[in-house]
This record gives sequence, C-alpha cells and structure tokens, in this order.
Amino acid sequence: MESSQGDATFKGPSGMSGQQPSRSSRTFLPPITAAVRQRLQAVFEHGQRSAEKADYDYAYDLFTQCLVEDPANLIYLQHFLGNLAQKYGNNKKGARFAALKSKGSRMSLNKAASKGQWREAFTAACEALKPNPWETSTLLDVADAYEQIGSDECQLFILRWALDATPKDVTVNRKAAEILSRLGQFDQAISCWRRVEQAKPGDEEAGKAISKLSVEQTIQKGGYNQELLQGTAAEFEEREAAVRDRVTQSRSESAKATAKIESDKAASGREKELLAAIESQPSVVANYLELADVFNAQNRLREASDILTRALAVSGGGDLFVREKLEDAHVRRAQSQVAVAQKRAEQDKSEESNELAKRMAAQANQAELEVYAARAARNPGNSILQYELGLRCKKAGKFKEAIQAFQAARDESRQKAMVQLHLGESFQHIRQFKLALSSYEAALQAADDFQTDTKKLALYRAGVLAAELDDREKAEKYLTQLAGMDFGYRDVAERLDKLAELRDSV
Repeated sequence: MESSQGDATFKGPSGMSGQQPSRSSRTFLPPITAAVRQRLQAVFEHGQRSAEKADYDYAYDLFTQCLVEDPANLIYLQHFLGNLAQKYGNNKKGARFAALKSKGSRMSLNKAASKGQWREAFTAACEALKPNPWETSTLLDVADAYEQIGSDECQLFILRWALDATPKDVTVNRKAAEILSRLGQFDQAISCWRRVEQAKPGDEEAGKAISKLSVEQTIQKGGYNQELLQGTAAEFEEREAAVRDRVTQSRSESAKATAKIESDKAASGREKELLAAIESQPSVVANYLELADVFNAQNRLREASDILTRALAVSGGGDLFVREKLEDAHVRRAQSQVAVAQKRAEQDKSEESNELAKRMAAQANQAELEVYAARAARNPGNSILQYELGLRCKKAGKFKEAIQAFQAARDESRQKAMVQLHLGESFQHIRQFKLALSSYEAALQAADDFQTDTKKLALYRAGVLAAELDDREKAEKYLTQLAGMDFGYRDVAERLDKLAELRDSV
C-alpha cells in the first residue's frame, strides 16, 4: 500500500544514508477486516501445529504470511521469531554466512519502507531474518520499519529481542532507550543508557539522558508540573536543580529515596498496568509474557512461573514459545533454590544444611532433566538437546537413559569428544567395559589439539580401564601418552610403575 509519505527517504541504522521521518509523520496501517483476521488466525494455528512438530521451515512460511498481512500483530511477530529460534537451537547465531544471505533482503526492506510499501517491506524483513533472527543490523532495520507504521509494542519487542542476543550493543541500547522513554518505562530506559555509558565511558548523550530521565521519573512519581521539562538546556538544568532541591527537602536520604522510587515504579507501575491489561484482555498472551519478565527482573520467580502457567493455558496449551518460557522459569526457580541452600550450607556448616543443599541440587537436576526430555522429544534430531539430556540423566544416575541420549548426540560435531567420553563413563557404570573402552578410544580420535583436558581424561579413563581388563599393552600405551602430556596427572606415574613391575615379573 502506498502512503502519503511515499517519497520520504528512510533507511535503517545499518549505515545507509537518509533521514528518518519524525514521529508525527508516521504511517498507521488500516485495520484488518474481520474476514482477513479469521483467515490469518487459521493460518497462524496451522503454523503453531507445524512448529510443535519441528517442521520449522513450513511454520516459517505460515507465520510469514501472517506477519506480512498483519505486521503490527505482536503475537504473530513473537511466534515468527520464536519458531526461527527453535530452528537454530537458540544458538543466537543463526545459519552459517547468515549476514551474506540477508544483505539483499535488507536492502529490499529499506527500499520498500522508504516508499511506504509495507507489504513488500515486511516480506523482505521476514526473508532477511530467516538465516539469522538475531542479526543486529537486520533487527534495527525492522525496528525502524515498525516505528514508521506506529507499532510501538512490536518495535519494543524487536529491540528487546536484539538486546537478548547482544545486550551490550550501543546502537540497540540507544534505540531501546528512546522508545522506553517514550512509553514512560524510565527504569528500563535508564538501564539501557547505563549500558551505553559502560560501553562508551564519558558519552555525553547518555549522561544527559540519564539525568533527564531521573528527573522526569521523579516528576511523574511526585505529581510535579511537567512544564519543568520544557525549555532550553540551561533552563532545564536550573529546573532540574530546583526539582532535586524539593525532593531533598521532603526526604532525609535522597539517594535511598530515589532508588526506592525506581524500584517501586518497576514493582507497582508497570506491574499494575499489565495486570489491568490482562484483566481487560485476558486472551492477549503478550501481556502475560511481559509481566513474567517484570517478575523475573525482580527475582520473583514463583510469580513468574505462575503467570506463565496462565499464559500457556490462555494460548490453548499448544504455544511452543510460551511452553519453553515456562520450562525455563521452572529451571531458573529450581537453580535459585539450590543457590540459597548452598549459601546456607556454607554458612551453617551443619550436616542438615548440607543434606538440604544436596537434595535441592538433585531436585534442580530433575527439573532440568524433565525439561530437556520434553524438548528432545519435540526435537528428536537436535543433537544439542540430546547431549544436554544425557548430562542430566547421567548426573541423576540414570545411565541407560543417558546412553540413549548420548548415542543420539554423537553427530554433535562441537561436542563429539565429550559425548564419547560421557558415553564411555555411562557404559562403565553399567559394567559394559568393552563398550566403555571403545567409547574412550572414540573420544581420543575426536578430540582436537585444543581439547587437552578432554584428551587427558579420555587417556586416563582408557588406560585405567584397559588395565582392569588386563589389556596391559593398551593400558601402558594410553597412560604413557598421558604421562608425556602431563606427568603429574592424578596417579598416572604410580600406575605406570605398577605396569612396569608386572611386566618385569613375567
């Protein structure tokens, strides 16, 4: 569709020239008709089912259709990106050579956006994100397109998605800070500007923004006159000082009070808004997800789990993105309980507290095991998930299950040596010694020159097991090789001495 600003030049923050239009000249897309929405909902539900079956490419096609026809739909955007994240195992890198693959689509996106051709722009956006949904430059271009069409919530989601992948990126933090400030989310905006300061110490813009946002936050919280924020820079500084004087007079400890204002706003302001939104529109899943993020930021992990449980129910139970957010919340809560128990055990040094810490660690491992078992079942061909499942099964003493998972993960090239090592240890636990030795030898073959620790452990395991199997030739071979790498490794010297004694006694 052509807009009234079709001649305006618009390019994303990828270094391309052009001037972004002001907020007042943004194009707001016409509403979707009931017939189109009904059709897109059917396509969307089909896409959800495809994603659940790990048919990510087909799900991509279906979610793309939804997003191109209704780009300002936050739910469509969330599922589109969530599906791609699942496709790439949430590796935050996407496919190999993704930047080269997306370059042409990004150019098409910017060209179409500059002409107000939004269907073409978001078609190109989906194509650009396909090889890597975390590519920062692409996400910034898409965020600018969303600003063009007046979709604040989608623009903010895109920027938060980018921050999740590259939390220290200066450009992303600047853009996120701008929209968060616009939406009155001052705490989060200040956090973004502080990350800019950390990356670029002495950044003048960041310093001024933090100062202004802190005052604006205080004014809004205290109900002061908003006109205090108007005028020249010099006038603003004078008014800023006046506001600070008023705040100091009414509080004995201004620093503590300001910090409390910030935390209180985060706890009550946005939380109340989201709770109200959920009550008025209980079917909008995005509100539940954002509220869970608020709870997580405040370490209110039980409440985060509870609200995500509600979100999953609202989504019909089949939303894979929500389900995995809930799974992550369960794991995070279990890990937090372990950390508390371990800290208490370190302080008390009592048998009771030590037992509690061990029990909590076992429960956390079981929670992780259940999560990875579910994810591996949904994605049986994902070797990374199988490897993670194997580690949890092995830690829980479920060695037969661990063996099955590690065998399914043997194609994982990045962890091949470790997979074989864990596989050997699991076989050894169930007394399948020949299979164990074979796995240790496979680990040695797979270990590269940079995996010295893995190689030394595999040599030790193979040498010790070979000796127990009375295969002295292999035992001496592996332990001698290990001694050549690290003569002080464990008891390798003593074991070689014993082998020499046995050899001499024959």
